Amino acid sequence: MKVNTDAWRWRDVYRWLLGLRWPQFAVFVGTLYIALNLLFAALYSLQQGSIAGSTGGHWFFDCFFFSVQTLATVGYGHMYPQTLYGHIVTTVEIMSGIFLLAVMTGLIFVRFSRPSARVVFSNSIVIAPLNGKPTLMVRVGNENQHSMVEAEFRIMFSRDEPLLEGGDFRYFYVLKLHFDRLTVFPAALTLRHTIDEASPLFGATPKSLESSRVLFIVSVVGIDPVIAAAVQTQKDYSWRDVQFGHRFVEIYTEHGGGRLTVDYGRLHDTEQMDFAVHTNGYDESSTAK
Repeated sequence: MKVNTDAWRWRDVYRWLLGLRWPQFAVFVGTLYIALNLLFAALYSLQQGSIAGSTGGHWFFDCFFFSVQTLATVGYGHMYPQTLYGHIVTTVEIMSGIFLLAVMTGLIFVRFSRPSARVVFSNSIVIAPLNGKPTLMVRVGNENQHSMVEAEFRIMFSRDEPLLEGGDFRYFYVLKLHFDRLTVFPAALTLRHTIDEASPLFGATPKSLESSRVLFIVSVVGIDPVIAAAVQTQKDYSWRDVQFGHRFVEIYTEHGGGRLTVDYGRLHDTEQMDFAVHTNGYDESSTAK
């Protein structure tokens, strides 16, 4: 939670609306529409007889449904304002309806036209030997039917470290990956960082990760070739999401002729290693399932 920040601004509402999921956005629009009609229905009902053609039995309901017609500029012709007060409220409501329609049309267009990365991240980070060296690995998959181009990958690692003056300070490191850029990102791949003497993770143990409140931030940035727009997504991992002595299971199946099938249902699955990993300060032995 942020405190002592700048005052709330109208621009924040726009960002908040764009950040809502579609069901939440639909609920917001529906609630706003009903609330606005209830407001104008209450205004019409303040003067009995301001609307001609009402049934007379349910005055507030007549005002509400007249407001619905007016806000949408439908005007069936059965009910209409017949007093100066009614005409004034109707004018204000029509102007409000035009403004609301313009705003909602713009929001819906932006939400539909905004590209989505549709990148899925593995539920956990694994640390296991690769070519005899302990390696941190994260699996990412492109769920789009088309490939992402000019994709860039990054893993940022942060932890608390003690200071000579006392207390802790939060440090941030960008982990060096085996590859951090691809011209084409078609399906699923594994990001890898070798934990050697130059790595900030050298000698890390589950206990040391917990005590230093470790956090990993994995990000993917690329270009959607269909609409030629940049997309970005990320996922955060805490020390609880790190599995020592595990590796990701194989998700590619070859069918001959160079054809491969990717099983996204197993993207998060891991398996234990059947031999020990020895690093400075870490000795993890595990048996295969």
